Amino acid sequence: RTALVEAVADVDDELAELYLEGDDVTPDALAAAIRRATRARRFVPVFMGSAFKNKGVQPLLDGVVDYLPPPTDREGVVALNLDQDEAPVPISCDADAPLLALAFKLEESRFGQLTYVRIYQGTLKKGATIQNVRTRTRTKIPRLVRMHAADMEEIDAASAGDVVAIFGVECASMDSFVAGDKRGKQDERPRLAMASMFVPRPVISLAVAPKKGAAPNVVDAFGTALQRFTREDPTLRVHVDAESKQTIISGMGELHLDVYVERMKREYGVDCDAGRPSVNYREAITRKQTFEYTHKKQTGGAGQYAKVMGYVEPLGEDRDAQDGDEPFEFVNECVGTNVPSEFIPSVEKGARDAAAKGDLVGFPVEGLRIVLQDGAA
Repeated sequence: RTALVEAVADVDDELAELYLEGDDVTPDALAAAIRRATRARRFVPVFMGSAFKNKGVQPLLDGVVDYLPPPTDREGVVALNLDQDEAPVPISCDADAPLLALAFKLEESRFGQLTYVRIYQGTLKKGATIQNVRTRTRTKIPRLVRMHAADMEEIDAASAGDVVAIFGVECASMDSFVAGDKRGKQDERPRLAMASMFVPRPVISLAVAPKKGAAPNVVDAFGTALQRFTREDPTLRVHVDAESKQTIISGMGELHLDVYVERMKREYGVDCDAGRPSVNYREAITRKQTFEYTHKKQTGGAGQYAKVMGYVEPLGEDRDAQDGDEPFEFVNECVGTNVPSEFIPSVEKGARDAAAKGDLVGFPVEGLRIVLQDGAA
């Protein structure tokens, strides 16, 4: 206890004065000093314990109540006014103010989607109508519960500062809700929304797909699972690669993605093949080369005949596709009417189609200039 008193006295002047004068430091005075120092971010209380058999859990919760500031003492909490280019609007932890709540967690239960919300201001009542600020859809709340681990306690209302769960609301994680009054009353209020949390960029990706030969209902369940997971977890990204056509999931780590692959198997019965995403390679030529190609096809009557001549060469190093320059260039240097002008667009289209699939491994050819010099038709 003496070490604790000395540590707190180093960061709190009132306790330091008592300690230096030799006065007795009462438990109330010590607790008040810890509270002041913690709020000022000059002192961090540390509690020892373990969730196993609830060792030290109650002192930790008492410390949260005794030392941390309640929501009503927090200053600078603002919402964003979507009608005024997300201008900040101060909000207060007031049960009588207009409703403003934030959905921060989604969970699939046997009763449907369970949405955890934190009420920042106002009161949320069972049977009331709320509006999703992002989608502007209105929903009536059929059930309102307070969660105790896996147990649910049915409640009729919750006010500012409460964390509750609601059923029957289709939304995404970090969506904001306001009172779903009739349009006349609702339009008089600003469209307020809480700022979404910062979502870092994914650091790892995985290609996933149902196992070969999966039944159509399994494929449908695969899509349903990915759609649900992305709604409940903003750090999970899903997209289909335009070239490889693979479904790519990206997240915060290998374990993060493994959990979702396992959940698809456990909750939806979808066995997935998971592996590294295919690399979208590119091909390129290294030197200039001339070409001359003649097309002849006899199908009856006059038949088909065409001839093109020219050369291909690499684009200069000053051309960079990442800087907005197209990695392909077609140049028409024909003189005269050997190649009719109405056929030039078709020649260019054929050149582009040829460059879309290289001769080495079938990937697109970039950094290429094709020059048409002559031909016949």
